Amino acid sequence: MKANEVRELSLEELTKKLADLKEELFHLKFQHTTNQLDNPQRIVAVKKDIARVNTILRERELREGK
Repeated sequence: MKANEVRELSLEELTKKLADLKEELFHLKFQHTTNQLDNPQRIVAVKKDIARVNTILRERELREGK
């Protein structure tokens, strides 16, 4: 997921996306712990996506506060 794609989402879609990504990260960590994870790099990618969404949410929060 690219930052441009994230910026196009509405606030409601961003919060839903953030919840979905956190749930996916939980499941990936669980699979990694039980040695069932095929691609451990997916954990890194999901963490970066979570950071992107949080960054965009923070940018919007600051923009509306001014």
